[in-house]
Amino acid sequence: MLSDSTILITGGTGSFGHAFLPMTLQRFNPKKVIIFSRDEMKQWEMAKLFGDDPRVRFFIGDVRDRERLYRAFDGVDYVVHAAATKIVPTAEYNPFECIKTNVNGAMNVIDAAIDKGVKRVVALSTDKASSPINLYGASKLASDKLFVSGNAYAGEHDTRFSVVRYGNVMGSRGSVIPFFMSIAEKGVLPITDTRMTRFMISLEQGVELVWDAFEDMVGGEIYVKKIPSMTVTDIARVIAPEAHHDVVGIRPGEKLHEQMIGIEDAPFTYEYEEHFKILPAINKWCEDPKRIKDGRKVTDDFSYVSDSNPNWMSDAVLSNWIAAHREKIGAI
Repeated sequence: MLSDSTILITGGTGSFGHAFLPMTLQRFNPKKVIIFSRDEMKQWEMAKLFGDDPRVRFFIGDVRDRERLYRAFDGVDYVVHAAATKIVPTAEYNPFECIKTNVNGAMNVIDAAIDKGVKRVVALSTDKASSPINLYGASKLASDKLFVSGNAYAGEHDTRFSVVRYGNVMGSRGSVIPFFMSIAEKGVLPITDTRMTRFMISLEQGVELVWDAFEDMVGGEIYVKKIPSMTVTDIARVIAPEAHHDVVGIRPGEKLHEQMIGIEDAPFTYEYEEHFKILPAINKWCEDPKRIKDGRKVTDDFSYVSDSNPNWMSDAVLSNWIAAHREKIGAI
């Protein structure tokens, strides 16, 4: 599907873009991949890695700027919407800025995609969008709803929108693994709560989920990858076995356990071999055989939460992953 096509990634200089670009170039050989972002320095650094490839283009712009998106989307077949204000405390202390990017930006992407004839858009979401308790999660829930409803908003246009949702991206810039590694030599690691659990997904798995969504989507689906959980104390022990754990308490807006599917979504959720799919409740799309396909309906009391997850990542698996990716961890 993506072969010989033009693909654009908003927020493309982030961790996801750095994984998506080389994997997609190798797997599909697209005609063009456009990296759309507002940080010229990050684009300059990324261009040094990929700038010699004639298929890679860089486009300065902000998803808040509707006119710039219209120019960028001209001739684009597929869009991955990865741009977002993501740091929980940043969103709490800068709420207007968070809304401008995560909500207004989503609306701009939807409008530009429809009006410019983009075929399909996949938006990246987060576990924090499920039963949110912080502004970042609430803004991403609003964004998810916008992209789901965008399929009705498109009217007679052929543009289709879907969402992928996953948890903590292992080794991404600002996440817990590179943070613990950066201070491990001090011998003390700050632990918010010894009971805390998190979902764990690699960037490569995140990219593959987006590929799968492009291939499978009819429009309005939220794809949730089946991934393992770990406790924060286990992550700390793998990274620094001898370090002392200093319990500092949960930060404002932070959950003890992360949730990717709440019980309220259970009536619209179907299970597949490697993922779940939350179907839209609107327009009876949740009853559409083309969207359900070979899915199995989950029970009415189903939820997908990191502490009750049946799949847990072992210390050995995390240790081996760190050893294999050490040079890239926290770099992008």
